[in-house]
Amino acid sequence: MVLSRFWLSIFISSIVFVVVSLFTGNSYTIDFILNGKKDDPILIAEKYINQVPVFVKDSIEKAPNQTMVVNKIATNPDTTYIYKNKTVKIFSGVQKSDGLLPTCKSTLIDLILPLIAYLAFFCGLMELLIISGATEKLAKVLSPVFVKVFPSIPKNHPSISYMTLNFAANFLGLDSAATPFGLKAMESLQEINPEKDKASDAQIMFMCLHASGLTLIATSIIGYRAAANAANPADVMLPCIITSFIGTIAAFLIVGVKQKINFKSASLVIGLMVLIAAIIGLLMYVNHLDLIGKNYFTSNLSALILVGIIVATLILSFVKEKKFGEAKTTVYETFVAGANNGVKTGVTIFPYVLGMLVAISLFRNSGLFEIISNWIAFAFSNMGVSKEITNALPVALLRPFSSAGSRGFLIDSMNTFGADSLTGRLSSIFQCSAESTFYVIAVYFGSVNIKNTRYALGTMLLVDVVCVITAILVATWFF
Repeated sequence: MVLSRFWLSIFISSIVFVVVSLFTGNSYTIDFILNGKKDDPILIAEKYINQVPVFVKDSIEKAPNQTMVVNKIATNPDTTYIYKNKTVKIFSGVQKSDGLLPTCKSTLIDLILPLIAYLAFFCGLMELLIISGATEKLAKVLSPVFVKVFPSIPKNHPSISYMTLNFAANFLGLDSAATPFGLKAMESLQEINPEKDKASDAQIMFMCLHASGLTLIATSIIGYRAAANAANPADVMLPCIITSFIGTIAAFLIVGVKQKINFKSASLVIGLMVLIAAIIGLLMYVNHLDLIGKNYFTSNLSALILVGIIVATLILSFVKEKKFGEAKTTVYETFVAGANNGVKTGVTIFPYVLGMLVAISLFRNSGLFEIISNWIAFAFSNMGVSKEITNALPVALLRPFSSAGSRGFLIDSMNTFGADSLTGRLSSIFQCSAESTFYVIAVYFGSVNIKNTRYALGTMLLVDVVCVITAILVATWFF
């Protein structure tokens, strides 16, 4: 219900704002909101050639392509005059994101189709792990800890192994594998959910822990910083880990208090200590490497682990081939059956993702997001927060809505202020410290047709706030 109302409020407020802007003269056209593409110039006026300033008219008539650009800067395009069909079209600024119709197209082609391919492959592997008995053994090993965190899940339930693989994939930056494992976990948890259209306690806990985004190897962030000529692209690794870890702990505590979980459980404390020890151990190892060593390690660890998972799954399936025979199938047929389920899951979640991304597109292109962002930045600046921090806030504000959108702000902030500035580094930490909340909710709850997300959205947004505050504190401490 909360998500539905939030979605409606974004949609309606954006449309009202656009219409009011058009009729009050603040916008010349709203076509770009429907048909425009990201980074396209925005049409702000159209005049006859004798209505433009004389120096502009002369420049246009002398220009070979009858185009004049005023104060053109590669990183910040300004006003462009184009003479065509007896009128001069005036463009200024660029579009923040794709319009409504291009968003519909790109959601299918650039997001859903690749996602379906990932789902098909990894769901095929998951089916092999299920038939071979690997998921059952993993669940038995981890049950002592998971039954404390998820008391409503029966001991040795298959969802435990799926959630473990999801957390591990997120931890190591394996985004392509994390989503299929996570969707399989939600599907498994839905089987024991007594109210099928309402999120269970276990599903909410899983979603909040997943969305907190605990990541050890922020490969993509390091890549963006390297492309922006950062002196040490990996210098934000430790702040990213600390921020995402605190976000994960906050998510666990908030949901745990709500669900009355026993935090004094010995197995729970031991599991947490093992996780902390693993993080510290890996950090100590990475910290002693030089710059080239860090880049080599971070770029290869995730890939090697992913290849290792694939190889181990195939070898185990070969060794346990008798189990496939007992199930009256073969290893290859099992993989195909799992892949087919992955395709069906991708088709199921498409409408949920489409609805959310279209609303976000309208919200950004309407200019409403930018106004709200400026208000928040203004409020922070009046509270004494430095301009370097407020310049990075657009990344934090857009991150819950759109990973691609916040990534655009991240790259822009590094290009504008420098990759090694506090703004550039803080933007990097914002980008890797949490998931895209609304996208995650649309995908995961949509995959099992849950309509009532209960307190999941509120908790995840609260965790986003915790991550933002932590990121600011950690960034100012480190840099």
